Amino acid sequence: MKFLWTTIHVKDMEESLKFYQDVVGLKLVNRFNAGPEMEICFLGEDDTKLELICSEKFKNIQAGNAVTLGFNVNSLDEMISLVNEKGIGIKTGPVQPNPNLKYFIVLDPNGVKIQFAEQSGKE
Repeated sequence: MKFLWTTIHVKDMEESLKFYQDVVGLKLVNRFNAGPEMEICFLGEDDTKLELICSEKFKNIQAGNAVTLGFNVNSLDEMISLVNEKGIGIKTGPVQPNPNLKYFIVLDPNGVKIQFAEQSGKE
């Protein structure tokens, strides 16, 4: 079995696309209407795929704190500079739980926890 994608129901498609393209660096690969008052966007390539769904039916959803999406970055310091430049507050970190991993967490526009991690060597 192969993992396909993660789906997030979003409150504002434009705001969410801006975050996932400009901050996370995912490429928009498909955008379409899926019925009345529903739009779907797919972002990412290879094994990193994200589906965003914006629908009037789901405007009052609340992102839980039980899920975190983790993204690998080459430089944690550069990523911290980028999120600061974009005015995004850091929720947790930076943290270094072992010599090979450093990370920090921000919230996307919908309250989903996004972890940016720099890995070195083996874990």
